[in-house]
Amino acid sequence: MEIMPILAALRRNKIGALLIGLQIALTLAIVCNSLVIIHQHARQMQRASGIDEADVFTLDNSWVGSPADLKALTEEDMAAIRATPGVVDAYATNSYPLAGGGWSTGLDMVADQKTPTAQTSLYFVDEHALQTLGLRLVAGRWFSAGEIGEMGLHDDKVPGSVVVTRSVARVMFPAGNALGQQVYMDGKPTHIVGIVERAQTPWAMSSWGEEFIENSTFIPLQLIDNGLSYVVRTRPGQRDSAMRLVQQRLYAVSRQRVVQNVQSYTDTRAAAYAVPHATNVILLVVCGLLLAITVFGIVGLTMYWVAQRRRQIGMRRALGARRIDILRYFHVENLMVSGVGAVLGIALGLGLNLWLATHLELGRMSAGYICVAALIVVACSQAAVLWPALRAASIPPATATRMR
Repeated sequence: MEIMPILAALRRNKIGALLIGLQIALTLAIVCNSLVIIHQHARQMQRASGIDEADVFTLDNSWVGSPADLKALTEEDMAAIRATPGVVDAYATNSYPLAGGGWSTGLDMVADQKTPTAQTSLYFVDEHALQTLGLRLVAGRWFSAGEIGEMGLHDDKVPGSVVVTRSVARVMFPAGNALGQQVYMDGKPTHIVGIVERAQTPWAMSSWGEEFIENSTFIPLQLIDNGLSYVVRTRPGQRDSAMRLVQQRLYAVSRQRVVQNVQSYTDTRAAAYAVPHATNVILLVVCGLLLAITVFGIVGLTMYWVAQRRRQIGMRRALGARRIDILRYFHVENLMVSGVGAVLGIALGLGLNLWLATHLELGRMSAGYICVAALIVVACSQAAVLWPALRAASIPPATATRMR
């Protein structure tokens, strides 16, 4: 094996070898951590919202001026929407899953608790919300029409009953006996009368962490405010036509309004995850560029070394070296450089991942994952050196030893 001659050659070209090794290390560390981020974002974007996304659309309604009876106007709007052909049900609310903004509060086990047991988003709903959203009730019941109260924007009301997601129920009562239990909201008691399987919070990403994403609580209060979101569910395949008809019906009821942000829930989801999606695209482009630069750097450096060693290669060919020997020489040389770079990249990648996991809540990367990635990078490096090595192996002895 030609280890000693290779080491001697690398000592004479140590700057180039060092640069390629560092480039491989940086590429491995950055690409692996980028792929962890991409995978985490992809998993987040695939999270189920808990509602019938295909047949739901939303719009924001506000009134011109200061109408006297907002409750009556909202009820008139709801009646008009529910009578629209193709509409299954509708309700007015402060927010809905993945809306991007809404209310949140803490749920406590005792009235004077200082730190909430569970942080949860708040949805103001009526008896129509369960069917409108298509939520799956797994325990208890939904609200009846007689339970629905009213709440102004600046009121401080806590209803006697709430419905929570299974995520909230598990946090509050790990033993699984949440149904019928009393909890406290803003220091006031309320009872859990129902549990739904899943309903995301209005925020796709949250500083409270992944465990908060499905912590949602529904309260039987109709918010009285000049600015509400209308959530509408349609029959399958009739969403787009119903979106147009609903707007026409609302303006037929009254033109003293502003209707905006009319969008399907598919568009709502896309908007909620626009930043993670854009981040993934950018990271994929960066990863592709890094890998391309690394491969071209290896090819360029090897071509340069081949040009420098033409006489040496010719001498070896003249002394009986076969083409396979020349190929093996350059592949072993590349393996030594890329191997050292891969080892450095593994250490750098794991260190970078530890920092990201500590400060940015990135998922932890296993050592096995980055080791497999290192093998792939080394394999790519070996593939990159193949063409220059083939050119070196094809140099005839007479041409290689000719003085220039």
